[in-house]
Amino acid sequence: MPPPKPTPYALTVDAGAHALRAAVRDLRAADGLLHTLAAELALPDDVFGCTHLVRDDTPRVVVSLTFPTEPLLLSARERLTGQGYEASPGVPDAVGRAVLYPGVTHLTGTLTVGDVLARSAIDRVTVLGSPSVPDPDARLVTWDHVRPQWQHDALVLTTMPAAGNTLVPFEVPSPTPCCADH
Repeated sequence: MPPPKPTPYALTVDAGAHALRAAVRDLRAADGLLHTLAAELALPDDVFGCTHLVRDDTPRVVVSLTFPTEPLLLSARERLTGQGYEASPGVPDAVGRAVLYPGVTHLTGTLTVGDVLARSAIDRVTVLGSPSVPDPDARLVTWDHVRPQWQHDALVLTTMPAAGNTLVPFEVPSPTPCCADH
């Protein structure tokens, strides 16, 4: 069964426009905002929540929510604007980094690539620097942090080789800031 695809029922939420919040400036804070919004709005598991980098006079990270139905979109927009968020229609770009998506809660521990594709909305797994797709039986250590990105209307998880002939997501859960030890 192919994974569900997002629909045109989408909103972009800019926390920097919220009267009580400063602009979200990093991905970790945007991930937290998406999880907070999912809990506050009691979002169903088939909602997509993505982060998007905005590079304008105020560089920041905004989030988008894509809903399976128009009634869910309308309800979420009403509740978000009632809380003081700026919720504009659509998504800011086509390359969002998915944090919330169908099946994400099942991507914990070590799974096979085939399991990742079967259990979630992820369409494809790639290996950084490799032109070939990984074997469906290849083991993926998720670190409980799986952040695929939209590429040409497909949700793609980029991985990299790791110890023990395994793969790991390219994005690590707690990255070391550049030049942290200098």
